[in-house]
Amino acid sequence: MKDQHTYCVIMAGGIGSRFWPMSRTAYPKQFLDFLGLGRTLIQQTYDRFLALCPPENILVVTNAQYAPLVRKQLPDLADHQILLEPSRRNTAPCVAYANHVIAKRDPEARIIVAPSDHLVLKEEAFHATVDLALRQATSSDCLVTLGIMPSRPDTGYGYIQFTEESGTVNPRVKRVKTFTEKPDHDTAQRFLESGDFLWNSGIFIWSVKSITKAFERHLPEMEARFAAGREAYGSAAEQDFITETYADCENISIDYGIMEKADNVYVVTSEFGWSDLGTWGSLFTHLDKDGRGNAAVGEHVRLYDCDRNMVHVHDDRLVVLQGLEDHIVISTEDVLLVCRKRDEQKIRQFVNDVKADSGDRYV
Repeated sequence: MKDQHTYCVIMAGGIGSRFWPMSRTAYPKQFLDFLGLGRTLIQQTYDRFLALCPPENILVVTNAQYAPLVRKQLPDLADHQILLEPSRRNTAPCVAYANHVIAKRDPEARIIVAPSDHLVLKEEAFHATVDLALRQATSSDCLVTLGIMPSRPDTGYGYIQFTEESGTVNPRVKRVKTFTEKPDHDTAQRFLESGDFLWNSGIFIWSVKSITKAFERHLPEMEARFAAGREAYGSAAEQDFITETYADCENISIDYGIMEKADNVYVVTSEFGWSDLGTWGSLFTHLDKDGRGNAAVGEHVRLYDCDRNMVHVHDDRLVVLQGLEDHIVISTEDVLLVCRKRDEQKIRQFVNDVKADSGDRYV
């Protein structure tokens, strides 16, 4: 039976610029079906959490401009389950806002916080891992994150170093020693070889009491701002209060603001087919390939003498490629992107240049 005190917070306010030109400011990647499964990334995330908590305990925090998209794609959500941010202030204000909404409703709540645009291939393993993290989070005053067993020296992920410590609810639960943001390749290789580093999934589990204490200690000004709105939460005054509060909020992630400073952080070693789908290259690793290593999404893609390409066609246009190797080819109704896979980090620069030349038309 689902625990009535378990809540899920889905963070859905990002732009996803590294997935341009499919992901746009007006229609970012969490609202797209990148895998061709008939469900968008945010819909898949919502479905995944229905097994962990009652549907009325799922909250989505998103930018106000995406409210119509959330309501359209997740029609079962009531309006009070969609928390609207007036501006982008990174993940710490997002977590603080949701935390206070939940705390007013249920002081005994246990909270799972997750991005809306991640891929999970092994859902049963994911549910079992989250259950283990919830048990640790309720056994003591602590903050828990899920760490992914690394399979390669990936420089696109943050890393978590753990130490062995007895007394946790399960041997898979380790105390966190350090966090490292996106290391260079040599450092990532050392991390992989050491055996005591995990990828940082960005999925967090804690009790409402523990995360409130952490905000009071590490981000006291932010905590005070959101705590001042206790009477407004759940009322007609909530949105005006949040608009005023965000105007003065520090732009900081929950990782930098709290997780890297706290001394009561644990990580659960995890393997559930995870990817943060941060880049076209990360999507490429999860798509089916043809006999020459090409991954193609689209009804009418024809490849001749092509090897190891990532091809994604948004509509029903015919795309024919010949003699191409190790490229990303993305076709939308108004943009064609052709980029070497090894240079995909330049896509953000492409977006900036396009915006400088053409304004917001193509971004």
